[in-house]
Order: sequence, then structure tokens, then C-alpha cells
Amino acid sequence: MTFSDLLERVGSMGPFQYLHIVLLSLPILGMANHNLLQIFLATTPAHHCRPPPNASTGPWVPLLGPSGKPEKCLRLVHTPNASMPNTTQVATEPCLDGWVYNTSRDTIVTEWDLVCDSAKMKEMAQSVFMAGILIGGLVLGELSDRFGRKPILTLSYLLLATSGSSAAFSPSLPVYMVFRFLCGMSISGISLSTVILNVEWMPTRIRAISSTAIGYFYTCGQFLLSGLAYAIPQWRWLQLTVSVPFFIFSLLSWWIPESIRWMVLSGKFTKALQTLQRVAAFNGKKEEGEKLSMEDLKFSLQKDIALAKLKYGILDLFRVPILRRVTLCLSLAWFSTGFAYYSLAMGVEEFGVDIYILQVIFGGVDIPAKLITILALSYLGRHVTLASVLILAGGAILGLIFTPEDMHILKTSLAVFGKGCLSGSFSCIFLYTSELYPTVIRSTPLPRQTGMGISNMWTRVGSMIAPLVKITGEVQPFIPNIIYGTMALLGGSAAFFLPETLNRPLPENIEDLQQWYKPAKDTKLELEAEKEAQKIPLKSSSPGLGPS
Repeated sequence: MTFSDLLERVGSMGPFQYLHIVLLSLPILGMANHNLLQIFLATTPAHHCRPPPNASTGPWVPLLGPSGKPEKCLRLVHTPNASMPNTTQVATEPCLDGWVYNTSRDTIVTEWDLVCDSAKMKEMAQSVFMAGILIGGLVLGELSDRFGRKPILTLSYLLLATSGSSAAFSPSLPVYMVFRFLCGMSISGISLSTVILNVEWMPTRIRAISSTAIGYFYTCGQFLLSGLAYAIPQWRWLQLTVSVPFFIFSLLSWWIPESIRWMVLSGKFTKALQTLQRVAAFNGKKEEGEKLSMEDLKFSLQKDIALAKLKYGILDLFRVPILRRVTLCLSLAWFSTGFAYYSLAMGVEEFGVDIYILQVIFGGVDIPAKLITILALSYLGRHVTLASVLILAGGAILGLIFTPEDMHILKTSLAVFGKGCLSGSFSCIFLYTSELYPTVIRSTPLPRQTGMGISNMWTRVGSMIAPLVKITGEVQPFIPNIIYGTMALLGGSAAFFLPETLNRPLPENIEDLQQWYKPAKDTKLELEAEKEAQKIPLKSSSPGLGPS
């Protein structure tokens, strides 16, 4: 008996599972809000230098640039009672008295003047948020193994609600960045626990559907964010609005049961049995639940208990040559996916299109992108699909370099296409990574030490570095896209060095994975040798005895 069989006895797809998936999915709407919130909190409106305090005593005009629009970072040196200056010949100076912003919206850029020399602080704020996601995966992963998935999920909801609400009252940019870092940490804890608890309580045949459903909740969250940002022009109120619901989610999470596997591996057999009996009662199978015994529970999870005794860690992923190859290729693909994805997702205001409409389009492209990716995975294979979407995304990003600034529709189309490809890459690489690593690595009880955990960490590193690369645009505007596009091409190329897993049984051990990498010729020779060996008659060691 396996745990799936045990789940069938208590109701594998009953009222409990439907309510369970709803409670896990609703907070994902808010996760999209926080991940992409800075698109609207940190928009940079048209601006020019504020006139000196005594400018009213004489004529004053902003310094005009070559395009005829006011310069953003320089102003004329003002002389009281002087005649109207010739703006092409007079001396200039920095914006010593701040800026005038041509907008009715309130953002962190307008409040803390994150323009000109301080513009890089805007990208730094997003990078700090992404750093929180990276650190949160390490810290909360450790705590999740020690204290359980459910307590960390509830704690993460509370942390996001508290730090997000506190960010709305930040008196300065450094304080705001600290709270955003904590928001990032909590999002990592929510993601980790949600994935585990979803897989834990869903039957095998439904897991792909439930995981896809949760992914689409994230997509819908992108639509919701556009509507909220349009309706709430003050950044503090918008920050507060997307944070407060997580207080409610933290209360609702008390209904979500703990992971049965975690309880068994932690020696809490009685509590695990009671949890299964409560689920059975909720699904209308109370009598079946009462028949369950401690022996049934131990027998169904004996494989997990045996795996818990294996000591596979991070170093094993690099010590064994075949695992090292898989890990390095997957890590590059994960890094380039997160790196390029957030370069486009956070660059909405760069394409000259209304950011609210464009954000809806950016969210909407995920729907067909994921469907097409699923079809490609089923018919073309894993490594061809992963390589294709990353190479296409890299080509789209590099294409932005050669697109004239005034061709907004073409630039937007390339960005939307690239973002769709990268969304497909995320869908592909999650499945591909889970199939490539052997069971002894994939099922190690410590999720932060599995191949999936290490590979996924690189996408967080990529998303953290992506905002900082935008700063290189101050040297030459095309440099960031060269870096983003090139990394996507490299990630796609790495996929060609991975074996195909389509229609193959999952590898149970490292030897199974090594067999995949053997040349077809060697494999054919081995099969022929086995057939020949079977044809050779067995010789008896005693005279007079022959083959029967």
C-alpha cells in the first residue's frame, strides 16, 4: 500500500480537497500583487527641475533639451531680474530644489525623488525585495523542516501582512526597503508550503490540474493588480490594500491540515492518524477512517521512512559527475529564466504604452503560453520545449535593441512574446527538474537540499540581479537587453545537454540516470549481448546432465 492508496481510502477527491485547493489558491492572488507591486509603486512620471525659491522675482523657464522637452536633471542658473535667457547659451546647474512631476499619482519616486542620480535606488529597492525571496527560501525552508509546513505557512501569511502594512507607513526609503525585504521572505515561505501541501493532499491524477489551477490564480492576480493600481493612485494606500487580506488568510490557514509525510518522518504517528481520520469524516467516509491503524500508516509510508535515512545533501549534486552535469545545466536554465522574466515583467513602463493596459496584456499572455507549453511538453519533449522557449525569449529581448523608440506597438509585441515564452519556461522547467533527478535525490525529506531546491534557488538569484542590471543602461541604453537576451540564449543552449524524459519512467537511483546518458549505440550493443547470452546453453558441472 502506498500513500496514494491510503488517500483513496479517506477520499482522494472529495469536499476536503476542493476546499483545500481554494484555501491554498486565494492567497496566490495576493502574491502576484506583491511580486509586481513596484511596477505601480515606483513609476517615474515626466519631470523637470523645480525653480529656485526666488524665481518669481524674474522670468523663469525650464531648461529645454534637444527634443524640445524640459531637461530632467539640469536647470538654468537663475539670476534675479534678468531678462529672458537664451537656453542654448546660459550656464546650467543640477536640480538643487527638487523636481516638478507631471502626474496626479503618488509614488515612491515622487515622494523620495528617486530620479536622476537617485534613480538607481528604485532598482535597488526591487533587488532588495528579491533578495528577501532568496533568503526566505533558505531560512524558512530550514524552519519548515523543523516545525512543519502548516506553521510556516501561517507565519508567512502573518509576516507578509505585517511587513506589507508597515511598508505603507515607511517614513523613508531605507525603512521601506527593510519591510519589502521581509515581504520577500514571507512570499518564499508561502510558495514553499503551498507547493508541498498541494501535492501532499491531491491524488496523483489530479496534481497536474491542481498545480495548473494555482498557477492561473497567480495570472488572475496580475489582472487584479492592474485594477487596484488604477483605482488607488496613492502608493501608501495601494501597499496597504494588497497587504491587509493576508491577516485573514493567516486565520483561514488554521483549517489547512499539516503534511502527513512530515508528521510521520517527525515521529508524530498518532497526530498523523487523527488528521487522516478528520479528512475521512469531512469527505463522508468516517467509518473508513476509523478502520485505519498505525500499521497501515507506517506501511504506506515505508518508502519515505527509508529515504529519510539516506544522507544525500548539496555536495552530492556536484560530487557525482552525472548529477553535476544535470545540476549545472538546470541551474543555468533556472537562472536565465528568472533573470530574463523579471527584466520584462518589471519593465512595463519602458514600452511607451499605458502601464495598466500593458500589465493586463502581460498577465493574459500567460494563459495561452502555458497551454501551448503543456502541448509541446506532451508531443515535442522536455528539452526541446525548454530550449525553444528560452531561445525565442532571448531573440525577442535582443530584438528590442534594434526596434526604434517610436515603434511602441512592435516593442510591446516583442516584450509580450518574450514574457509569454518565459512563462512557458517556468512551467516546463518545474516539471523537467522533478523528472530528471533520481528518487533518492528528489524525495530527500529536506526540500531545500533536493535538486529542485538548489535549481530553484538560482531563479531567485536571477530575479535579484535583474533590477541591478538595468542600472547599466546609464552607460548605454542597449546594454541591459544585451545581457538579458544573451543569458536567455545560454539557458536555452544548456537544455540541449540534458536527456529527454518524455515517456520514460522516473529514475529511481543515480544508475538509472547514467543509463540515459549512454550513447544509443552502446545501449544497443548491451541489449544484443544480453540476447546472445540467453541463447548459450547452460553447461552442467555433472557428466550426463544436459539442458532440459
